[in-house]
Amino acid sequence: MPETQPATPQPLNGLRVVEFTHMVMGPTCGMVLADLGAEVIKVEPIDGDRTRRLLGAGAGFFPMFNRNKKSIAIDLHQTEGAALARRLCASADVVAENFKPGTMGKYGLDYASLSASHPKLIYATCKGFLPGPYDHRTALDEVVQMMGGLAYMTGRPGDPLRAGTSVNDIMGGLFAAIGVLGALIQRGITGRGMEVQSALYENNVFLMGQHMLQYAVTGKPAAPLPARDNPWAVYDVFTVKDGEQIFLAAVSDAQWLKFCDVLGFPDLKSEPEYATNNQRVVQRPQLLATLRERLRERSAAELAARMEQAGLPFAPIRRPEDLYDDEHLLATGGLADVRLPDGAKAGETVKTTLLPFTLGGERLGVRLDPPVLGAHSQELLRSVGLADAEIEALKAHAVVA
Repeated sequence: MPETQPATPQPLNGLRVVEFTHMVMGPTCGMVLADLGAEVIKVEPIDGDRTRRLLGAGAGFFPMFNRNKKSIAIDLHQTEGAALARRLCASADVVAENFKPGTMGKYGLDYASLSASHPKLIYATCKGFLPGPYDHRTALDEVVQMMGGLAYMTGRPGDPLRAGTSVNDIMGGLFAAIGVLGALIQRGITGRGMEVQSALYENNVFLMGQHMLQYAVTGKPAAPLPARDNPWAVYDVFTVKDGEQIFLAAVSDAQWLKFCDVLGFPDLKSEPEYATNNQRVVQRPQLLATLRERLRERSAAELAARMEQAGLPFAPIRRPEDLYDDEHLLATGGLADVRLPDGAKAGETVKTTLLPFTLGGERLGVRLDPPVLGAHSQELLRSVGLADAEIEALKAHAVVA
């Protein structure tokens, strides 16, 4: 789609970001800055970011995390290509990368090399580990979930399980973007840029902080969530009519009384052993067995309606594809159109999710579709002073595409 001027605020309008990224973590950092209005230039290999061609669980990576960006393809292995990339970086406010340690230095694209002649540059590096004993290791989201406690806390005892999305990759990119925003404010004060480092492992450890502090405070290790000592008796998933499932909760004594009223359980309401939350927790196995028996022939829709009417916590159990029909997302503009750039469905329009906040009451939308490889090469090379004849010569030698 053509670039348009949306009604939403663009606090980073006028900021140029050059990113050398792939997969999820680095592209997430760039996407946040792009959604906030920055001009984000994605520098891809001459044959394109390999993420464009992923299948299966990776098929959504490129279209999800590369909207609002411009694409230029450069062969960094050629001397002219590396020089061209450095020239592009010299025009940038921010450079972001998420390749393995040492990669960018081969091309003079590391922070030390670029900042020597560009002291105002902010350089965001997204890695598996911050500098230290582990920084030579190859990290994946699953690797750090396993070694950082998240898989242990997610799975049942003895069965560590990764979370159902790329939680560390995405959050690691978010923290990199937060660091960039802080560095921009600092640059406004000092006139100098800085390096921002974000890492998957440290992100995962941050997520485990609440469980680490639980141990420090109580002396009792946190149990995996499926086996945790639940502080509330009614706080579980129930299988109901036709095999549907619904999460129901009553987390206070007042909610328990309302729960019994709205679902028609006067005998449970008057049962002395269920009078307080702590009493109900002690009797939790028996109480849950009773509730499961009574609810199994009631429909999820009926239960949801009664819980919603009473203002009690509940949730239908949904799959990701079900969210395309979510009435709240549709009514509030939480989904936006993007045109797919690659694959069998290239050119087709699908819905994507937006950043989960508003500015001035508006969601930050899609100004540019995820780019086709090299879609903006001509425009970007002109912006750094190359003439059309020079650009054509570079294309002829496959330095750019």
